[in-house]
Amino acid sequence: MRVILVAGTTKTATIEGISAAGATSRLLMHTPSADAEIISYGLPIQAPVTPISPSGCPTPAVITRAIRERIGFDLTIIDAGLARPTGAPTVSVGARPGRDIRESEPVPTAPELFINAREFGQSLPDDQIVIGETIPGGTTTALAVCRALGVDVPTSSSIPTNPLRLKQNVTDKALSTAGISPGQFAHNPKHAIRAVGDPVLAVAAGTTVGAIESNTDVILGGGTQLLTVAALVRHAGVSERATLATTSYLAADVTGLNETATALNLDLIVTNPEFGAHDVDAGPLSEYANGVAKEGAGMGGALALIAEADRLNEVIPAVQHVLNRIEQQQSHENTVTYTDTKST
Repeated sequence: MRVILVAGTTKTATIEGISAAGATSRLLMHTPSADAEIISYGLPIQAPVTPISPSGCPTPAVITRAIRERIGFDLTIIDAGLARPTGAPTVSVGARPGRDIRESEPVPTAPELFINAREFGQSLPDDQIVIGETIPGGTTTALAVCRALGVDVPTSSSIPTNPLRLKQNVTDKALSTAGISPGQFAHNPKHAIRAVGDPVLAVAAGTTVGAIESNTDVILGGGTQLLTVAALVRHAGVSERATLATTSYLAADVTGLNETATALNLDLIVTNPEFGAHDVDAGPLSEYANGVAKEGAGMGGALALIAEADRLNEVIPAVQHVLNRIEQQQSHENTVTYTDTKST
């Protein structure tokens, strides 16, 4: 089993109120690099920050890492436009950070990225893969791409109160700048991403298409951003079934998740790790039950894997072990707030 983390950035995340993934935009841009290192090594290595919410909720990358330590899985990180270097080993598909979607063509190389990622997906030797993502501000770019495609995919957030009106205003401006109307890029996913998207969407969608074409079973491990990836795949003409694996926290936040998954020809797996059921044991993980984070960094897919192995009860102690190791390594001064890297 292989988990593929598609990690990148978009300047859209620096719009005030869109993301609180860092105390400053400079620190925010380190979040995907840190997530990649945590899942790879169990610690930030080169990234100067550990993504943690203001209420103390750890990045979903910690959960994905903890599960990896318990059940083991191969890991591939795709550099889909990282704005800061990472110490994690990465695969390059030629991506650069995405621009603010209110600017013209925020991902000018989206068609090429899609093709490169498709070739990578076709080359995978695995029978089954999980695809996850980490990109601050990604729910906003996903919303814009869905509007360009003319599909209705719900939008979640990694903070309890979703700034949906702000996201809608930003996507209105993005479509206006691009000179397109909703649905204008139906069945033209590469150009939808080029016009109003981010590089992670291009790479995740291309990888998914290539993997399906080579008869690899694909699990999209995440939330509404991965639903957008599924929409892009369908608009690329690929109709074979895939699976969306997400958390109970994301599912509770999204109205119509089952119906959307069905419309996109996705099997749906929802896993409840019960982080809020044992508050003393869960510690900071209980913030997930309070609506923080919900998803991201392949967390939903990793939870589905450990649940399938009938070892879900091991997640909380495994996460505590990872958190203790990180706390020993880094001081409070070099942590960064985390609330919107996902992929919800």
